[in-house]
Amino acid sequence: MKAVDTDSVQAFVLVADLKSFTRAAEAMATTQSSISLKIKRLEDALGRRLFERTPRLVRLSADGAVFLGPARALVAAHQSAVAAFDIEQRRLIIGISHHIVGAELPLLLKRMSQAEPGLVVELHVATSREVVADFERGGLDAAIVLRHDHDRRDGEIVLQEAFGWMAAPDFERRPGEPLRLATQAEPCSVRAMAVAALDGAAIAWTEVFVGGGVATIGAAVSAGLAVAALGRRVAPRGTVDVGPRLGLPPLPERDVMLYTNLADRQARSSLRTLTAAIRATASP
Repeated sequence: MKAVDTDSVQAFVLVADLKSFTRAAEAMATTQSSISLKIKRLEDALGRRLFERTPRLVRLSADGAVFLGPARALVAAHQSAVAAFDIEQRRLIIGISHHIVGAELPLLLKRMSQAEPGLVVELHVATSREVVADFERGGLDAAIVLRHDHDRRDGEIVLQEAFGWMAAPDFERRPGEPLRLATQAEPCSVRAMAVAALDGAAIAWTEVFVGGGVATIGAAVSAGLAVAALGRRVAPRGTVDVGPRLGLPPLPERDVMLYTNLADRQARSSLRTLTAAIRATASP
């Protein structure tokens, strides 16, 4: 067996975690073709096929699944050795809109921890307006928010968030009754977007549940209490977009934006890992 290089093993772990050569390339600040070449060299060195590839799906082969645990251990040992002379533990303070993270948040944090075990992530979850205000006051190293206007011209587009009228599959609206809504408390840009769409279509509505983030709103939706305007990517598992069935107006997409003033290589690398993981949650 030939020797393997740690970059190729790290690329393998990232592709396995993010289920995408493209997202792994983003996390490593390289190209998809470079990632493919690293994986090919690793497979040649091991004499094993590590991934099964289709046009829409990347998944581990049986040999890839066996290799993943030792590969993680090798990457972790390499990172530990490189960081041996670090004096201080690094901390990254990130603000993120609660409409951007849902049940996949533990997975996002796990991927960041695997990529950089010595990093302390301090995560603030709030409305997009609150996160941006905190970032502008200097309280955050980075902000990941929904863009509802174009007042800010800086920032990086992470992805476009598609919204739907999410509800339990058996949700019913009785003839003549107002649409039952679960929303965030005011002021919430997603709430305002949903209400404006309903008012513009002359659809009567009433709030039956006011939550504090996607988790609580999602619970009300999953319980069948109401419909909610939620990103399809973060909507609770098992819920469906009932907009077409109920004749509700389409909701616009919103850009998910990353704002940061950090310039050092390690911090930017950590943010690339996070944004690549967020993009991966939108993959098929």
